[in-house]
Amino acid sequence: MRTAPSPAFDANASGKGKNLGDLPEWDLTDLYAAPDAPELKRDMDWLEEACASFAADYEGKLTELDAKGMLDCVLRHEKIDMVSGRIMSFAGLRYYQQTTDAERAKFLSDLQDRITTFSTPLVFFSLEINRIPDEHLDALFAENADLARYKPIFDRLRAMRPHQLSDELERFLHDQSVVGASSWNKLFDEWLAGLTFTVEGEEQGIEGTLNYLSEPERDRREEAAHELARVFAENIKLFARVHNTLAKEKEIEDRWRKMPSPQHGRHLANHVEPEVVEALRNAVVAAYPKLSHRYYELKRKWLGLDKLQVWDRNAPLPMEEQRTVDWDEATATVLDAYSGFAPKMAEIAEPFFHKGWIDAAVKPGKAPGAFAHPTVTDVHPYVMLNYLGKPRDVMTLAHELGHGVHQVLAAGQGELLSSTPLTLAETASVFGEMLTFRKLLANAKSDTEKKVLLAGKVEDMINTVVRQIAFYDFECKLHDARRTGELTPDDINALWMSVQGESLGPAFEFMPGYETFWAYIPHFVHSPFYVYAYAFGDGLVNALYAVYEEGDAGFQDKYFEMLKAGGSKHHKELLAPFGLDASDPKFWDKGLGMIAGFIDELEAMEG
Repeated sequence: MRTAPSPAFDANASGKGKNLGDLPEWDLTDLYAAPDAPELKRDMDWLEEACASFAADYEGKLTELDAKGMLDCVLRHEKIDMVSGRIMSFAGLRYYQQTTDAERAKFLSDLQDRITTFSTPLVFFSLEINRIPDEHLDALFAENADLARYKPIFDRLRAMRPHQLSDELERFLHDQSVVGASSWNKLFDEWLAGLTFTVEGEEQGIEGTLNYLSEPERDRREEAAHELARVFAENIKLFARVHNTLAKEKEIEDRWRKMPSPQHGRHLANHVEPEVVEALRNAVVAAYPKLSHRYYELKRKWLGLDKLQVWDRNAPLPMEEQRTVDWDEATATVLDAYSGFAPKMAEIAEPFFHKGWIDAAVKPGKAPGAFAHPTVTDVHPYVMLNYLGKPRDVMTLAHELGHGVHQVLAAGQGELLSSTPLTLAETASVFGEMLTFRKLLANAKSDTEKKVLLAGKVEDMINTVVRQIAFYDFECKLHDARRTGELTPDDINALWMSVQGESLGPAFEFMPGYETFWAYIPHFVHSPFYVYAYAFGDGLVNALYAVYEEGDAGFQDKYFEMLKAGGSKHHKELLAPFGLDASDPKFWDKGLGMIAGFIDELEAMEG
C-alpha cells in the first residue's frame, strides 16, 4: 500500500536571487483538481470498499485459487495500489511544495491514517502468498502466461518468507506504522524546513545556507559553515532523538524478523545480493587514495591553500567563470544532450517542461534538494528542483529528468512491475547527467573551460560514489552502535567523524562543529541504507557508458529496453545484453577507473 513519496534529495543546488527566467511550477490537476475535489472523495470511498471486498473474497482462500482466479486477485490488488498511489502522491507532492503549511501536513497525515486503516485487511495477502508451496505456484505460472508476467512480484514477496511474522503481528505493525517511522520522518522534515540561519545579516533556510558553501567568496563560505554548525548544535538533541528512535525501532523489527544485519532489509528491497554490495563498498573504500585523496590534493593546490576546510569542498575553482544559467538555457542544454544520444529520449523529456510536471523555484517552506516522483503509471512523474542558476543545477535537472524518462518508460509494465529497485533507479538519472556532461565537454572552447568541466564532474562523482559509501559506512556504524544502547549526540558525532577523514583524505582539516553535519541528511531518516544505491548507480552507468563509447551495436535500443523493464528483471538479466555483470568484483573497478581516468586528465593538464 502506498505512502507519501519519500524524496531522494539528490540536489546540489546553488546561487540565489538571480533572474533565472520563467521557472515552472507543478500543476497537480492530473492527479486531483484540489484537496476537496469530488474525484478524491470518490476514490477514497472506492478504496475503502475495494479493500474490504478484496479481503472478504480472498482471505484464507489464496491456496485454493486456480491460475485465472490468482490473476484476477493480482489485478484487483494492482488497482487498489493504483488508486491509493494517486491519492498519496497528490497529498505528498502538495506537502513537499510547502512543508511548513499546517493544513498540507494535516491533509497528508489524515489521508495516510485513513488509507492505513482501509488497507489493514489486505495484510493477509503477502502472508498467504508466502505459505503457498513453490510447486503449486510454479504450476499456476506454467498454466497462465498473463499470471507468469507477475512472477517477479511473487519472488520479491517470497524473499521475505524467512522474515515473516505471525498474521496478528504483521497487522499490528501495519496499523502502528502511522505513528512510527512516518511520524518521525515528518517531524524531521518540518523541523529542518523551519530552521533559520543568518549569513551576512540575512536570514536563510537550510537550502539557501547550504548554497553558500559553493559560493566563490571564501569568507562567505566559512561564515555559512560556522552558522550551519551553530544551528545544528542548538538542535542536535532533537536530531539525535530522531536517529536513536528510528534506529532502535528498526533494530526491534529486524530482531523479530530475524534479519541477519541492519542492511539486509534494504538489500532484499533492492533485489541485490549482500555480497554484491560488499564488493562495491570494498572497491570504493580501496579506491579512496586514487580518487578523493588525489583529487582534493589537486584542488588544494588550485585554491592555493595549505589545508582544505570543509567549506572548501564544494568551492568553485579560481579559474571558473561565475555565471548564471537561466532556465531556457538549462532546458536547451539538457534536451540537446538527450537528443544527441537518441531523439526519442528528448521527446519523452520535453513534456515535463511545458505541462506543469516540474516545480523548479526555491520557495519558503519548500522541501530542500530535488527528486522525481513516479506517482502512478496512468498519470506521469513529477520532478522537484530548487533551481538557482549554477552549472551544477543544470546537471541536477539532467539527473532528475533522467529519472522522469525512466519512470515514463517503465510505466508500461503496470503499477506492480514498474517500480525499479533503488540500485537500478539511479541508472537513467546518472546516464542523463553523463550525456549532458559529455555534450558540455565536447563544446568546451578552451583548456580552462575543459578543466573546470572535468573537475566539476569529478567532484560530482566523488559526491555520488565516495561520499555516499562513507555515508553508508556511517549508517552501518550508527545502527551497530545503537544495538548496544542509547547514543548521545557526541557518540553520533564521533561515528560521523570516523568516516570523514578516511574518505576525504589528508588534504582536509575539519573545523569544530563539523561533527554535527550528519544531522541534516534526510536519507538517514527516510530510507536507511539508501545511499549505496547512488554509488551502485554511478558505477553501473560508468560501465554502461564505457560500452556505449566502444560503439556497441544497437546500444540505444538495448538501453531503452532496459529502462522499459522497470522492476520486472534482475540486474544480472538487465546488464547481460551489454556484456556486464555487477556480481563480478572487477565490474566496480571498471566504473571507478573512469573517475580515476578523469583525474589523470586533470593531473596531465597541470604538467
